[in-house]
Amino acid sequence: MLLSVRNLHVSYGHIKALQGIDFDVDEGEIICIIGANGAGKSTTLRAISRLVPVQKGDILFEGKSILHVPPEKVVSELGISHVPEGRRIFGNLTVKENLTLATYARKDKENIKRDLEYMFSVFPRLEERLNQKAGTLSGGEQQMLAVARAFMTARRVMILDEPSMGLAPLLMLEMFKALEEINREGTTILLVEQNARMALKFAQRGYVLETGKIVLQGPSQELLDNPDVKKAYLGG
Repeated sequence: MLLSVRNLHVSYGHIKALQGIDFDVDEGEIICIIGANGAGKSTTLRAISRLVPVQKGDILFEGKSILHVPPEKVVSELGISHVPEGRRIFGNLTVKENLTLATYARKDKENIKRDLEYMFSVFPRLEERLNQKAGTLSGGEQQMLAVARAFMTARRVMILDEPSMGLAPLLMLEMFKALEEINREGTTILLVEQNARMALKFAQRGYVLETGKIVLQGPSQELLDNPDVKKAYLGG
């Protein structure tokens, strides 16, 4: 198993954000975690990226605990890249500068060039706007840049927080198609998403998170057909 979360507990003061969740992500998979606002989805990803302290439990990468790994080495040594909610791109830098910064820890110049060309094939608009300040891009273009920046870190696993947020339906579909292409290239994907229908159509397996606990899990089609999931997340 590539990534495993075991009995994970995370609290913010007296608020228990995660209450003993367990899930697995195998190499090459696309896994989604769905749930309402406040369910603990973002906290789960932030714990994996070592951005919030873990109160109890463990996070394993290739069978080894990563709780001692500092956030920057989660990216540079483990190859787990994080596309945060809200994108968090450097708006005062150009598209090119944002992508170049993502490669700071890499020494494989030829592969960097190959990865950049691949990103331009997936997101042609980024190449067109290479010297444009990132803060002047449209919302959809900024999301493309956030994903491309994560890809350029030489990722093995890409974790994404609400990649469809704020996107028009056509752009949302374009984004998920791009993520499918990135997965076919060899990148394992874990995403959290409020758009449950889109996420479950995109992923192979899913987990349903409610108030810090996983209440359902299984193949995506099984969850799409589940009456409780339909009622709570799919509009009936």
